[in-house]
Amino acid sequence: MDQVGDGAESGMDDEQRVDLGVLLFIPYRYAEDRIFRALQDAGFDDWTLVQCRVFQRVAPDGSRLTDLADQAQMTKQSAGVLVDQLERLGYVRRVPDPADGRARLIVIEERGRRAVEVAAATLDEILSEWKTYLGTRNFALLHQILDQLREITDPYEG
Repeated sequence: MDQVGDGAESGMDDEQRVDLGVLLFIPYRYAEDRIFRALQDAGFDDWTLVQCRVFQRVAPDGSRLTDLADQAQMTKQSAGVLVDQLERLGYVRRVPDPADGRARLIVIEERGRRAVEVAAATLDEILSEWKTYLGTRNFALLHQILDQLREITDPYEG
């Protein structure tokens, strides 16, 4: 017998329901793929998706390699190789960290800033489409709920 909250409202049983984690991941993957394609179409076709995933974590005022590695959930060595590649391609460069003379910051170069503009414009298009599809109220509610969930799930929040 169906109980409240087990899928009876939607007519789906547990075996038919898609895992919530997957439901959260699918729109992210869609946006990431579409942004990557837009970057390629705009002439930023010399980097890989893995490089982009590290690049997108570089803070506007620069990031330390250890922070990038941590956020990308990879070793410092792997992140370092990807940053080296991004540096050779002209997307980032390493500069001395003004807060700690022994440390270096990875900062976004002009080519990287142009790529960020393409990515941001594409994301704006995607979000506009989602807002149109879901309706303003549901879109705002989705954003509010995910923002609230971030408080307990995002170690980099705040």
